[in-house]
Amino acid sequence: MRTDFDPAAMSRNEFYKLLTATVVPRPIAWVSTTSADGTHNLAPHSFFTIASVAPPVVQFSSVGRKDTLHNVEATGQFVVNFAPEGLFEQINDTGTDFPHGVSEFEAAGIATEPSLRVKPPRVAASPVALECEVHSTLRIGDGTVVFGRVVHAAVSQDVLVDGHPEVSRLKPLSRLGKDEWAAVSGVREISRIRHADWRGPAGDR
Repeated sequence: MRTDFDPAAMSRNEFYKLLTATVVPRPIAWVSTTSADGTHNLAPHSFFTIASVAPPVVQFSSVGRKDTLHNVEATGQFVVNFAPEGLFEQINDTGTDFPHGVSEFEAAGIATEPSLRVKPPRVAASPVALECEVHSTLRIGDGTVVFGRVVHAAVSQDVLVDGHPEVSRLKPLSRLGKDEWAAVSGVREISRIRHADWRGPAGDR
């Protein structure tokens, strides 16, 4: 038995709540930008993923026209800062609807460090920073997808094991529905099966 939901018969917010409760968990792009007049902005975006590997491109969606979107359109640069479990409250703080022109870095007391290739600063306490130049943007309904070419990645040595980021050290946060957030509580590993090694459906093995 299923319950049917018709987006055409529901309000925008009603279906938004359904989407964000079922498309889970969602990684968080903690995006830092700099406005044309030099104000640094920082905001979490949970509609975030990888768009391409060669060239390396990440994407996030801005629902509505917020400072992040205005800044990337004006300057063509941004930084995706990794959102770790230990900065949970600070990340939530930067989602506050501060008035235009207020720096979330300053308001939330978040330390910065200079980026190497772009003007927007990194979050000093974040273990990973992906410095990006805007590749393109795409308007879809009430959202704008921002594609950013990664021009530099900076990773804390504290989260590397044999030169590779280790999830148990990264401790990523993700967004769920309502006001819910999640941390990694367990990790399972399974190798991709080559056709030459196929032994039938999992339920039959």
